[in-house]
Amino acid sequence: MSLPTLTFKALADPTRRQMLERLRSGDLNAGELAEGLPMTKASVSHHLAMLKQAGLIRVRRQGQNLVYTLDATVFQEALQWMMGFLKD
Repeated sequence: MSLPTLTFKALADPTRRQMLERLRSGDLNAGELAEGLPMTKASVSHHLAMLKQAGLIRVRRQGQNLVYTLDATVFQEALQWMMGFLKD
């Protein structure tokens, strides 16, 4: 699957969009991202894997935790692609 397809597929899900919104404020671990969301750890892991595969987040190890960071470059690329439709 191409990166633009993965990006739009990842953004289509409201839970993943909510996770991205939370990351706008700063880096978070999986527990912090899932806080208040009615889902299992397996579901959280699935959503995070989709976001990572789409290039929307980066992950790094900090001690025993994985810390997630928003990666805005993919948003810029998607916007540039969409803006191409506005040109005559």
